[in-house]
Amino acid sequence: MKSTDQIKPYLLVVDDEPALRLLLAAYFKKQYEVLLAENGEQALEMLKLSKPQAMVVDISMEGMDGLSLIRELRASTKWHQIPILVLSGNDTSNDRIVALRAGADDYLIKPFNPEELEVRLENIQKRMASLTKTKVL
Repeated sequence: MKSTDQIKPYLLVVDDEPALRLLLAAYFKKQYEVLLAENGEQALEMLKLSKPQAMVVDISMEGMDGLSLIRELRASTKWHQIPILVLSGNDTSNDRIVALRAGADDYLIKPFNPEELEVRLENIQKRMASLTKTKVL
């Protein structure tokens, strides 16, 4: 295996807008193996097969919405530590507070700057890695 053939971490994008899922997949394809789900149920099925390094989740979706998905993940011993960034069109302070209280690590409002999303994901992952190292010591 060449040194350039590194295994990329998974990023799970959960959003009911197909165009946005494809946009995020294209933007993050160099850094991640991007997995796409259109709602919480599909995301849970994908989680049975892979463990993403991070997730980007919309709040308003048909079927299992983003808040229900986040709550289920945070209640799970298997998935509770996955960093979750909410990307939502719901832009009231109350919406953000509810998502953060449910267990989201960060909240970004649509429309968004993809570079800002990338930096926020990096920051969440660095913080999680730092916490993991601290626990080991």
